[in-house]
This record gives sequence, structure tokens and C-alpha cells, in this order.
Amino acid sequence: MIRTLPNSRTYTVCFKIYVTCFFIFLFAPLLITCILAFNDSQFPSLPWKGFTLDWFTANLPDRVGIFHDQINLDSIWVSVKVAVAVSLLSTIVGTCGAFLFEQENFRFKQALYFLMLAPLVIPGVILGISILLFSNTLGTFFEESLHMDVGILRPGLGLVILGQFSFITTLVTLVVSARLKKFDRTLEEAALNLGATRLQVIRYITLRFLKPAILASAAVAFLMSFENFNTTLFLVGSEPTLPINLYLQVRDGSTPVINAISFLLIVGTSVLALANLYFSKKEQ
Repeated sequence: MIRTLPNSRTYTVCFKIYVTCFFIFLFAPLLITCILAFNDSQFPSLPWKGFTLDWFTANLPDRVGIFHDQINLDSIWVSVKVAVAVSLLSTIVGTCGAFLFEQENFRFKQALYFLMLAPLVIPGVILGISILLFSNTLGTFFEESLHMDVGILRPGLGLVILGQFSFITTLVTLVVSARLKKFDRTLEEAALNLGATRLQVIRYITLRFLKPAILASAAVAFLMSFENFNTTLFLVGSEPTLPINLYLQVRDGSTPVINAISFLLIVGTSVLALANLYFSKKEQ
């Protein structure tokens, strides 16, 4: 489509209908979920039976809100711990990987780049099963041959962090690499000619230029880790993350406290996204 050419009335109407239907399809389920978080019903579904805040604040025998639901609060805290660890590791390693792949004389660059992309195209279920089998095999070898009990190789938070780190790092590398390709290398050369050390150049020039991409990729890594289900399902131990805990509740039957959790997550994510957008524009 050539934007400078005039469009017919039929095209304009169809385009507006398409955009409207697209956003209704995208946001209607989220809106319904948010509304049902305030529904005075024992079931997380319609019909509407009145407004209530019980699913947030109640602490009754037959109705417990999210702020008093210790199981869900514990799973949220577990998800936060995992997401923080994964985002930190992924951001550091992914940024270093971006620097590595921008080296012109780097041998086997294309082959390693292809291997780096592999975790993104492998289904999360397959990735989770593969990591679990590998860790179990390696853990059995250490235990039987070396009489060593390596705890991180057992299902648990450590293995969850390693499993999520294995594919989220790739995304961070791609985001930072895209920003790094726009970097003017003459700025580094000028700083070196003026007497700056290599470390000072990286700290005050290169990393400052990459700061928006690094912060954005760290935020994306945090959110991807927080909501990950497929890979985490096979690696989690006795401390389930929030997505795993919600899955177990939905499978066994639950109350609208699930809608309340979803409402808080939607609001929190939206606030973070708006804050990131605001500070990005302010910095620019």
C-alpha cells in the first residue's frame, strides 16, 4: 500500500472495522477478567452478582482475598525472585554476547549465532523436558561416580532460573545488538585519542548509548520470566511460581481470587510500561 495515494471510502471503512475488531479481540478478555475481579460470586465467571472487594481484602472462612491468601502470595514472591535473578543474569550475559557478535574478526560467528537462536525456535515444552533430562542425568553421574550431591541439578528454583536464562538471554542479545549496530565507532576512537582508557570508553560512551536497550531488554526479560509456564512446569520443585500455582488452581477449581491476581498483574504491567515509555521519551 502506498500511503501517499488517496484511499477509497470502502477501504477506509474496512480498515477501521478491522482495527476495531482487532483491538476488541485483544483487550476484551482482559477487560472481562478485570471486571470479574469485583464480582460478588464464588465462581470466577459470569453472571454478575454485584460489586465487592472481597477477592482483594476479605479474610473469611468461605472467602479469602489475595492480600490474605498466603499460598498465592508465596508464589508471587517466588516468581519475583526468579524473574529478578533471570533478568540480571540475562542482561549481563546478553549484553556481553552482543559485544561478542559485533566483533568483525570473530571466528565461527555465524555458526554460534545460529546456535544462540536455537532456544527461541524450540518449543518451551521440549526445552523444559530436555533441560530436566540433562540435569537428572548429570546429577546422577555426580552422585554415583563422584558421590557429590549437586542441589542445583534437582528440580527447584535454581534449575528454573537456569532453564529460563537459557532462552531469555538470546532475546536480550538480539535487542542490545540491534542498538549496538547503530553505534558510531568514531566516538570510541575520539575518546581513546583524548586519553581515555578502554574501560572508561565502555562505561561512559558505549554503555551510556546502549542504556535504553539494556533497560528495555531487562524489563522484557523480567516479564518473560515472571509469566513463563511451559519451561518452568518441568523444572519447578516444591516452590511453584505464580503461573504454575494458577494453573493448579484452575485445574482443581478456584474462586475469583484468580481474577483479582490477574487484575493486579495487568495494572502493574501497564504502569511499568507507561513509566518506561515516559522515561524513554524524557531521556531522548
